[in-house]
Amino acid sequence: MIRVENVWKSFDEQPVLKDISLTFERGKTNLIIGKSGSGKNVLMKCLVGLLEADRGRIVYGDLDFSAMGYRQRRVIRKELGMLFQGAALFDSMSVTDNVMFPLSMFTTMSRKEKEMRAAFCLERVNLHGADHLQPSELSGGMKKRVAIARAISISPKYLFCDEPNSGLDPPTAILIDKLISEITEEFNITTVVNTHDMNSVMEIGDKVVYIYLGELWWVGSRHEILHTGNKELNDFVYATELMRTLKK
Repeated sequence: MIRVENVWKSFDEQPVLKDISLTFERGKTNLIIGKSGSGKNVLMKCLVGLLEADRGRIVYGDLDFSAMGYRQRRVIRKELGMLFQGAALFDSMSVTDNVMFPLSMFTTMSRKEKEMRAAFCLERVNLHGADHLQPSELSGGMKKRVAIARAISISPKYLFCDEPNSGLDPPTAILIDKLISEITEEFNITTVVNTHDMNSVMEIGDKVVYIYLGELWWVGSRHEILHTGNKELNDFVYATELMRTLKK
C-alpha cells in the first residue's frame, strides 16, 4: 500500500498538485487519469522520487519515503518495478540481459540464477524463445512485454506503469492490460498506472483516480465511473471515448 498525504507541488510558484491525499491499494490496479497538464504525471514522479513534493508526504507501507535520503530510499527502490512509456529497453543488450539488468543492480545473484529468473519472467509474459533477440527485432507489443518482465524480475511490491498502451494497436493494448492485471493479482503487487486510455480504465481499473487542475477530483472503481454525477469527469470520459471512436 502507498499513502499520499496532503501533497503539494509547484513550479515557479504555480501549484501543479494541490493538497492530494489518497491511498493506492495492494493487489489492485490503481489508475491515474486526467487531461494533459492536470498534474497526473507530476504525481507519479513524486511517487517514485523523480520529483520531491513541496509539502506533505508519501508513505510506502510503514516507511516515510518523503523523509528518506537518497541512500535510505534504496531499500524501497529495490521493491519498485517500472514500466516506461516507450519500454526503454537497452538497444545494445539482448532480451535476457535487459530483464536481468535490475537483478544486477539490486541483488547478489549469480549469472546462472539471474538467467533462470529472467527465463521465468519471460515465460510469464509469453515470450519463451525470445531471450536471444535484440530489441530492434521486437514488435512494439513484444517490447512492452519484455519491459514488464524486467519490471517484475526483482519481485517488486510496487509496479508503476506510465502510459503502457501508448503506440499499441487495440488488440495488443488489451493483451498488455490483461497482463498487468494478472501480474498484479498473482503477485499481490500495488500497481499504479498513469493512462489516457479509457479502454484500460474500463478493463482493469480496480481503483480510478481522476486528477483535475492539480486537485483530487474523483476516486472510484471502473464500475462506478459511468454512473458518477461529476461533470468534469463525465466530460473527460466521453470526450476521450469520442476521440477514440473518431480515430478508428
